[in-house]
Amino acid sequence: MGNRRSFLQQSSMIAAGSLLLPAFENKTFASLQKRIAASDQVNVGAIGINGMGWANVKGAMSVPGVNIVALCDVDKNVLDKRFDELKKLQKDTSSVKLYHDYRKLLEQKDIDAVIIGTPDHWHALIMIEACMAGKDVYVEKPVGNSIGECRAMIAAKNKYNRIVQGGQWQRSQQHFKDAVDFVYTGQLGNIRTVKVWCYQGWMRPQPVVPDSAPPPGVDYSMWLGPAPTRTFNASRFHFHFRWFWDYAGGLMTDWGVHLLDYGLMGMKADVPKSIAALGGKFAYPDLYEETPDTLTTLYEFDGFNLVWDHAMGIDNGSYGRDHGIAFIGNNATLVLDRGGWEVLEERQSKNKVSKPLAKVSDNGVEKHWANFIEAVRTRKSEILHCPIEAGAHVATVAQMGNITFRSGQKLNWDKAAGKFTDESINEKYMMKEYHNGYKLPVV
Repeated sequence: MGNRRSFLQQSSMIAAGSLLLPAFENKTFASLQKRIAASDQVNVGAIGINGMGWANVKGAMSVPGVNIVALCDVDKNVLDKRFDELKKLQKDTSSVKLYHDYRKLLEQKDIDAVIIGTPDHWHALIMIEACMAGKDVYVEKPVGNSIGECRAMIAAKNKYNRIVQGGQWQRSQQHFKDAVDFVYTGQLGNIRTVKVWCYQGWMRPQPVVPDSAPPPGVDYSMWLGPAPTRTFNASRFHFHFRWFWDYAGGLMTDWGVHLLDYGLMGMKADVPKSIAALGGKFAYPDLYEETPDTLTTLYEFDGFNLVWDHAMGIDNGSYGRDHGIAFIGNNATLVLDRGGWEVLEERQSKNKVSKPLAKVSDNGVEKHWANFIEAVRTRKSEILHCPIEAGAHVATVAQMGNITFRSGQKLNWDKAAGKFTDESINEKYMMKEYHNGYKLPVV
């Protein structure tokens, strides 16, 4: 960013201010944006813009001084659609470049930061290559698709001295922070169990359909990338990639990294000593999925247990919520989700610690982006709400849950060695195998 450094450091104050003004209207941001010279903006390129990738583009644009200069997607239909939408959101799109190959985007010299909103199996490779190209990175969750990839991503960030934010935007929402701060007061009493659940009634895999040719405009070989080669199937594509082991890890890694994150944070927990899991395709046995639509995982930590429970096709989860985290203490239970948090007092408790529901009042994605851009401008990675180390930590714990389910065994973790005690499990699951000529760079 060179000659823009002075401006970027000064304008970080604007980004910091946006953290304190979650209700700041978009028209106000637009007014500020107009007063910032194009040469002084943070230029962002987006790779993978069909789902959360596009939500991140809009989140980035909510921060004054951010300019979208490049879009990339392997589906020309998505790329054209999003470019048309960008024309309505950004005043000047005349110089925006469009790509289907992310490597060409990374060669664009004026890009300061990139968004990685691709399917999970691409995250690590693109993030590492972006760091090598001198770009800062906002990478969607889960940051890595294997424990080994998570470690390589941290190493790349350190080697190339880049700013890397994981897309766990709940870390930027005030009510999540307030809830964890309350846990830290000790008023709940001894916490012996943390329950984390995700019941998603609207989620369902696609029907089993024959393989077919890819839709016109889709570069399917680029979509597969490092994943195993196989014929195109519409029920494995776009949103539904997440139900197949080649590309993702199901609900455990899709929502789990958001929710397990706060369970771990509230307990100041590192990694479990042992992990066990039971589940299967119980909700939709006739639909096309590999990952379990129903799963219960037990993580053993020193002094407490953490229980993960997920179910597709059901909304009636614990405490009447379809997702959440419950810290169950001797005096009271704190229940937290995206809608707010409350404290439910034990009937026999002598300590009056109950608290009514505190509802959410801010936009987590926009605040997460304001935090990232401030770090980009100031070069202070320590201010990130979800640095790559934090994203890798919870992604590793989520991967542990999937690995124990897939292996059919209760597994023990050797913290000092950083691996499972069963070497056969390490050999099979710790690192994703790359295909089609792709290799994860050695960092």
